Amino acid sequence: MRELITHEWFTLFTMFGFITIASAKYMNTTRFNDFISVIGNSKYLKIYSKDQKFIDVFDGLLFLNLVFSASIFIFFAYSHFGSSQSFKLVPFLKLLFSVSTIIIIKTLLERLIGSLFDIDSIIDNYLFQKITFKNYSGLLFLIANLFLLYTNSYPKIIIISVISLICLINLIGFIASFKTHQKTINSNLFYFLLYLCALEIAPYVLLYKVISEYNA
Repeated sequence: MRELITHEWFTLFTMFGFITIASAKYMNTTRFNDFISVIGNSKYLKIYSKDQKFIDVFDGLLFLNLVFSASIFIFFAYSHFGSSQSFKLVPFLKLLFSVSTIIIIKTLLERLIGSLFDIDSIIDNYLFQKITFKNYSGLLFLIANLFLLYTNSYPKIIIISVISLICLINLIGFIASFKTHQKTINSNLFYFLLYLCALEIAPYVLLYKVISEYNA
């Protein structure tokens, strides 16, 4: 690291991530085990997409870990590849709030689009797949944070490797969704491209601006 960072708050947030994951597993062990093996196995997506709820406690717990773990990872990534950062609670809470808000608003907008165009079933299945792979990414963020917090071994390599792996995982999820709804997408290609620009690319540009203004 470029400078020594006090880890007490990060340890607390990381422990909270572990608690949310443990709670999800305790609540539904079978579903959690299926979730862990979702990469390369479509069993989880096929079984649990049929029983979706607007507010799913299981996904909600995994989402909390995603938000906390992703925010910590972003902090370290920006500290190593951007400008060196000293931890300050209020700016970090702003980052935490921004990450969670962007994800939630993006999901709600997608559900609204599904209702407006009367394609709720397609959007619901698509969102379930995306949420699943994002929550899975949260597990990887959590593991990576342990190395970034408590070791000094090749942090940049760890960060690049995790980002590459998470991009690959979410690409797998995107391709799976594309194949499932390929006929619908082909007949509405313009709207699909518009969706990609407005709801898949723009939110991450916004998040980048939030991160770049971390010291503000």
